[in-house]
Amino acid sequence: MGIPIKDLLKESRLRLKSRTGETGTSRELTTARIQKPGLLLTGLLGQLHPDRVQVFGAAEINYLNSLDSQQTKKTMAILSKPTIRAIIVTRGIEPPKFLVDFASEKSIALLTTPLSSSVFIERLVKHLEEGLSPTKTIHGVLVDVLGIGILILGKSGIGKSECALELVSRGYRLVADDVVIVNRRFPSTLFGTASNVARYYIEVRGLGILNVKELFGITAIRERKQMDIVVELVIWDTEEEYERLGFKETTIDILGVELPHLKIPVSPGRSVATVVELAARNQLLKIMGYDTYRKFREQHEAKMYDMKKVKV
Repeated sequence: MGIPIKDLLKESRLRLKSRTGETGTSRELTTARIQKPGLLLTGLLGQLHPDRVQVFGAAEINYLNSLDSQQTKKTMAILSKPTIRAIIVTRGIEPPKFLVDFASEKSIALLTTPLSSSVFIERLVKHLEEGLSPTKTIHGVLVDVLGIGILILGKSGIGKSECALELVSRGYRLVADDVVIVNRRFPSTLFGTASNVARYYIEVRGLGILNVKELFGITAIRERKQMDIVVELVIWDTEEEYERLGFKETTIDILGVELPHLKIPVSPGRSVATVVELAARNQLLKIMGYDTYRKFREQHEAKMYDMKKVKV
């Protein structure tokens, strides 16, 4: 599934205007890569990629304006071979009339923007990467704790929202409650956000739906956050064996990306929010290269070695 050209016209940061009306705006972009033709227009170098947006800057337009009628026909023939998705002229430059006529004849969207080529390309690529990247909807809660994005999973009613609310009251940030929209960015980074309808809201049984932004202020929410670890809340089972030393690291696959996966048993009187906060702090230590279990094991082995030496 691609992004229609007409959707680019709605993106205010791109500042695009159509010079050919609605012609070609229903065509879809399926790649985030763009092409700046340059010497390709001369027919001497390069290959035209019809699936990419063609960006014409000052160099391309100046070259087109310098052509005589015979050279213009040859250049237009180069552009005629494939079915180009769209042509975008930057820097607010007026496109030549023959380019406008060509685009109209071939049903190609011809757009203009006042932005410089470098700025426009950066914004367009970012917009396309976001729109074309794989997306998945997950039932859970996403919070930002000490800069670590934590996705909290668990069965309905286990206390995910209450845990998030406790973390928010400690000064951390809510990203999404109940429905988390996960987006994969190249090459293997996951970002989570809330739906437009549920953004800033959290549901707490007994209280109903609360607006975190209004209750705690702007610093209590985030629009989007990279996901670093997944914490799954499970009902405490006396027959189940839970991780106690931390030597066994498990992961969970989300959109082809493996994230650390922790199972936290929930029982009356246990502060789940504190455990989740500690998980974030421990993840920060790992990012800095400190592994608590490895350090503990090394100290333990060193102690055992010293005891054996004393016995000898």
